[in-house]
Amino acid sequence: MPTLLTNEAALCSDDPSWSPDDAQVAAAAFLARYSGRTLEAYRHDLRHYFQWAADQLLAVLDASRAHIEIYRSTMEQRGLAASTIDRRLTTVCGYYRFAHIDGRIAANPAQYVRRPRMQPTEQHAMDRGELGRFLFAAENHDRAHAALAVLLGLNGLRVTEACATNIENLGFERGHRTLRIVGKGNKPAVIPLVPRSGRTIDLAIGERHEGPILLRRDGQRLDRRTAHRWVRSIGKTSRTRPRPPAHAARCVHHGPLDAGVPLRDVQLAARHADPRTTTIYDRRRQNFDRHAAYVVVAFVAVG
Repeated sequence: MPTLLTNEAALCSDDPSWSPDDAQVAAAAFLARYSGRTLEAYRHDLRHYFQWAADQLLAVLDASRAHIEIYRSTMEQRGLAASTIDRRLTTVCGYYRFAHIDGRIAANPAQYVRRPRMQPTEQHAMDRGELGRFLFAAENHDRAHAALAVLLGLNGLRVTEACATNIENLGFERGHRTLRIVGKGNKPAVIPLVPRSGRTIDLAIGERHEGPILLRRDGQRLDRRTAHRWVRSIGKTSRTRPRPPAHAARCVHHGPLDAGVPLRDVQLAARHADPRTTTIYDRRRQNFDRHAAYVVVAFVAVG
């Protein structure tokens, strides 16, 4: 019988007469590796796939490569974006890979599934001038907006990381002002604060000695949704781009790459486990300043 993932919490039920089958146990084992928004996204993708399998009267653990290819074709026919299809297939492939590792299936049916061709996005992150205007506009809003802007734009924190920062996590280490955070995947990290970030954070903290660094106007900790709204508001005021996403303000990727910082150093600053992730941000930016045509013109002119 096809299996459905119907429980919101952890793929299990409070009903004592209910017990998960092998497919659901495999899903729980796969999802146990993740947390936060990644867990939510993977759980959503698995539910979508399990529902599709149930509609096809297909037992999830009996699926073959052909079934998964049909699943991909179904999403393409629905007109889903290539990025959405790729993300869902990534989840499905991860599910089957660990089901195979755990010995629940004899072979991984998703190993050679064809993935959609991803085209580089034309969305650009902020350049040097735009970042400068963004920071200036944030300072003109208030001290909390300015602190969020420097944490994202100068120190490269993710929005959720910036919202979770606490005054108690500020410190000094080997002559540097530092901020301890818990990054993506619950990985602790120590971030060196450049002087401008330190001064801006001190102004946002004021006379407080504990609690969140970033507060909303009602005195509560800044949440992710409000932070995105703040970034859009700052972007609108600075006229950098119409309603820039908060991730565009995380300039730890493209700013150092444009400045000539080695990829390895940028990878460490961005806390990317895979250097290919860092390379994406370099490849996606159409850096016309480094276009080969200008080098050719200079070469011809000298000759």
